[in-house]
This record gives sequence, C-alpha cells and structure tokens, in this order.
Amino acid sequence: MKDVLVLGAGKIGALISGLLAESGDYRVQLADVRPGAAAEVVTAHGLDNLRAFELDAADEDALTAQVRAHATEAVVSGLPYFCNVPVARVARAEGLHYFDLTEDVAVTEAVRELAIGADKVFAPQCGLAPGFISIAANELMRHFDAVKSVKLRVGALPQHPNNVLKYSLTWSTDGVINEYGNLCKSIVDGHEVDVMPLEGLEEIEIDGSLYEAFNTSGGLGSLADTHSGRVASMDYKTIRYPGHCEQMRLLMNGLRLNQDRETLKRILENSIPQTLQDVVIIYAAVTGDQDGELREENYVNRIYPQVVAGRLWSAIQVTTAAGVCSVLDIILSSPTRHGGFVAQEELRLGDILDNRFGRFFAHGGTNQTSAELVARGETGHQRSGAGE
Repeated sequence: MKDVLVLGAGKIGALISGLLAESGDYRVQLADVRPGAAAEVVTAHGLDNLRAFELDAADEDALTAQVRAHATEAVVSGLPYFCNVPVARVARAEGLHYFDLTEDVAVTEAVRELAIGADKVFAPQCGLAPGFISIAANELMRHFDAVKSVKLRVGALPQHPNNVLKYSLTWSTDGVINEYGNLCKSIVDGHEVDVMPLEGLEEIEIDGSLYEAFNTSGGLGSLADTHSGRVASMDYKTIRYPGHCEQMRLLMNGLRLNQDRETLKRILENSIPQTLQDVVIIYAAVTGDQDGELREENYVNRIYPQVVAGRLWSAIQVTTAAGVCSVLDIILSSPTRHGGFVAQEELRLGDILDNRFGRFFAHGGTNQTSAELVARGETGHQRSGAGE
C-alpha cells in the first residue's frame, strides 16, 4: 500500500480519503485542525486503512513530524487555497508528491516555484475547474490543425434553486468569494490578459436549458500559460442560473463587500443553505481548422449526485474528489514518469476516464437518485454523529 496524507476533513477531503482507502491500494491519514473532525469522517467510512489525526497543517514542524512518522509518499491538500503554500514547502523539503485543489493564481505560482528541480510531482489545481475542465479542453485542442478559440464553462448548481441568488453553497465559501473577487486570466488576440470578475456576462443554452455565464478567477488554471501565443482567444466562465451575476455584483461591488470578505462570508453562510442535491455542468467548446475547414468540437457533461460506499455525495464532491484521486492514482502508478511541476493539461482525457476514480465522470445519471434517497431518508451520513 502507498501511504498518503489527506489534509482537510471537509466536504471534499471526506470523500477523497474514503475513495483512496476503499480502493485497497492506499493507506490514508486524514488530518484536520478541528478537534474530532477527521475522526467523525473515519468512523463513518469504517475502513481499517484510514486513520484520523488532529493536525494544524499551518504548523510546518508538526506537519513534517506527521509525514515522517508515517512514511508518507504523497500529500493531498483539501484545505482552503490560502493554506497550501506551507504544505507545498514541507512536501518539497521531505521529498513528497504534492496535489491540491486550489483555484488561486498566486498560490499556483508559488507551488510552481517550489517545484523547480524537484524529483517528485507537484500537481496543483487537480479538482474540477481548474483541473478536469483543463484536461477535457486540451484534449479537444489536440484534434485541430490550428485552434482559434477555446471556451471553458463549468457550474455547480442546486437542482432546485429557491432563493434570490438561485444558488446553494456546494463547496468552499472562501473559494467562491475568491473566484468572484479576483482578476481572471484570458487570452485575447493571442495574448494573455487580465479581465474583471463578474464581467463578460453571456447567455448559454445547454440541452435546452438557459443559463448565464460570467468571468471568474482561476478556472483556466495553467492552460492560458501553456497556449499563450498559439490560440487567438481562450476564456473561462462560471455557469449559474440567470440573475445570479447581477445579485453578486450588488454584494461584491455595489456594497463593496469584496473589500470585506469575512463579512460577505458570514452573510452567505448564514443565509444560503447547503445541499447534496446539486448538478455539475461541464462545457468545453473548441473552434479551429480541421482538414482545411473551420469546425467546432464540444465536450458537454452533466453530473448528478452519486452513491458512494452506501452514502449520497453531491455532484461537486464527486467530481472534485474524482479529479484529484484519478490524477494521484495515475501519477503514483508510474512515479518516475513525471517530476516537478505538472500542469493538468499534461494529462490525457482518456487516461482520466479509464481510471477507476475517473469513472465518476462518465456520462449519464439523473436527479432521481438524490430525489428518491432524500425522500426515503436514506442518504446516509458522511460523518459519524450527523443527524443524531
């Protein structure tokens, strides 16, 4: 078994740890700074090769002691983006493979710097967006003789929106605010540029349903750096139900809460419910020259909550955890094939979809699974003590 440390026992870390341990090929340490948080998840999973630890990952000495005590080969950070650089420093010093889910541009650049000269892999941005969407878009780009435009659109939405924002907190509130408040990378006329978040509003129709999409930060990952100068246009936008962007502009810009993010976080977490009944929409469109003709290819997928180990997990939990687990599994199965900084677009879409964890990206599924389990009260608990 390979020894892996998963940091963070929140929405995503809980499923990452379970998927890896359930495979039988990984001995997993799940660590969280909150007393009892990791233990609740471990008890719910009930797997002998999954152990809980209370650990402050910001304490680099404590983190170093943890990885040394357990012969750790790789660390997966499921922590908020602002916690990742100390973890990456320890991974570099201790010779560990490093994986994270960050969407933050500055954090990714810091990880890239730490990875210079490293024998082990440093693979940030392993989630959904950035992450899987970058792999899917880059795969489409390989099909063209010359690429003109690339559009990446991703959204994690409640199946049944019933508030003014038409949104539910499906993942990290800090991450959502960061995406809505920071500058966004795009390629315009062949050059990488910064564009404003919550701008570039457009309508998008997918399978007969109408949505809106707008600029958010981080979703392109390193894809813009990789293809700058070779593609005329490339952008990433977040998919939401119509009207959401206008409301967020009021909060972020009109009320200036982008300058007071802790207040905005409290407002959102006190008023917007969480849900397991969500849907993840993945949309990539590439236009370019094929066989002397101008053509377009699309990757479109809609993913619903799924039952894993007898419990219901939201679509955003499943897709994010499947993304990082499949990348980790592929890299650790051939540990000498890669080294240093690994961009998501270096991986092949077929390898991800053929992977045992990547199978969760398979097309299909409906909202009926979550509807029926919720109606019967059979969703199961993702951590012990929930609902008791």
